[in-house]
Amino acid sequence: MNNITVQNRNDQFAEIVAMIQHTRNEVVRLANASLIDLYWKIGKYISNKIAASEWGDGIVKQLAEYIERTSPESKGFSDKNLWRMKQFYETYNGADEILSPLVRQISWTNNLTILSRTKSTEERCFYLEQCVHERWTKRELNRQIDSALYERSKVGTLKLSPLVREIAPNAEQIFRDQYVLEFIGGKEYKYENDLKAALVKQMKDFVLEFGKDFLFIDEEYRLQVGNSDFRIDLLFYHRELQCLVAFELKMEKFKPEHLGQLNFYLEALDRDVRKPKENPSIGVLLCKDKDDAVVEYALSRSLSPTMVAEYQLCLPDKALLQKKLQEIQESIAVSGENNSDQ
Repeated sequence: MNNITVQNRNDQFAEIVAMIQHTRNEVVRLANASLIDLYWKIGKYISNKIAASEWGDGIVKQLAEYIERTSPESKGFSDKNLWRMKQFYETYNGADEILSPLVRQISWTNNLTILSRTKSTEERCFYLEQCVHERWTKRELNRQIDSALYERSKVGTLKLSPLVREIAPNAEQIFRDQYVLEFIGGKEYKYENDLKAALVKQMKDFVLEFGKDFLFIDEEYRLQVGNSDFRIDLLFYHRELQCLVAFELKMEKFKPEHLGQLNFYLEALDRDVRKPKENPSIGVLLCKDKDDAVVEYALSRSLSPTMVAEYQLCLPDKALLQKKLQEIQESIAVSGENNSDQ
């Protein structure tokens, strides 16, 4: 025992703590899945009884009163919640193999939020998958629905250089065409440094908008090339992509010359900062506005893994996005019909 160094001992203790934490997480996960299964079975029971005309609407209230009277320690079984369990079962009964496991991996509260605030199976599937992957709280989920994340992911077209697709084939699921930064107050900023300072101050919300796989490294990250110093506005590390991600902020409309600076930063990161096992760094130019055609031309022959996105400082008009999404879907449907007629 005396031969064990303090560092070795602490490493061994850390293994035990990791085991404890893993088991606790597993217990919570299994308990949540069991609870969702219970609500599913109760919803199915009520649904079948009502469908068979064995129960009327008043029976559900009587059931809630009976549970409260005979099992007072059982909470969450009001008539209102029992009706929600019925709706939950009827919504997902017969759902595909993707949805069924997902509903058991998130909390009942988040399930109810998705159930009440989404309009289609595709939208529900989108938020269920995001909840599982990003581990959203109730507040975070509601914020993403308020920001029309689903509609934005369908309406916008992410502009990437060809090299980004080589490094990150699933870039469309990680990065977005437009980011909503309403959490910094919704006001216009005169200077880029003020915008950057506001983002750093609200870094938790900033990471929520970008995705929780982004780990913040530093603002004004210093690069020394030759005898000159340069500063990257915001530097992150992405866990899934295993690469550095540099964000440059522009409080103006995108210009092709903006990419030159970002390309230079990526070259410096890859030469002097990137570790041997990490993938090449990716750059994101975050602009106030952009012309998609100009962006496409500028990126088409870019030899660096870069992309251009825009930001807005207030929540988007969700109704307008939904209308645009519907128009896109109708256009695709018409196009498909025309092709089938040929």
